[in-house]
Amino acid sequence: MNKNNKWMVMPFLIVIMFSVFLYSPKSSLAAGTAPTKIISTAKHLIGTPYHYGGESPRGFDCSGFVNYVFKQNGISLTRSSSTLWVSGGIRVSEPMPGDILFFNTNGSSVSHVGIYIGNNEFVHSASGGVQISCLSEKYYRHTYVGSKRFL
Repeated sequence: MNKNNKWMVMPFLIVIMFSVFLYSPKSSLAAGTAPTKIISTAKHLIGTPYHYGGESPRGFDCSGFVNYVFKQNGISLTRSSSTLWVSGGIRVSEPMPGDILFFNTNGSSVSHVGIYIGNNEFVHSASGGVQISCLSEKYYRHTYVGSKRFL
């Protein structure tokens, strides 16, 4: 390669590198958000009371809780559990910490969500408020629909 060709290739490489950076798929999360941050935020809210339609530390329903936790970490989600199930994220067969778990508790559709924290446990807002439950408990085992990754 002669000296002139080297100088012609350089701008081309710069354009390629910039294009890859500019157009590479980006996650919907804020830079540096990790499952540990999501889990830490969620655990910090344990004991917060349940409130139907609630979406603040004064009281949460299940999807309001999940929404709040992710939003505190720079990630916007749809508001209801059923719309979370059908839009965004990637369905996964084995949940990992930070994934959202989905349940059919009303017998007809997805109606409850929680955040998987590992060791078969998840944190969620239920009638007793924000709490940790075990996915292997009979009730949750039978109502579990699947999980999605939004990180």
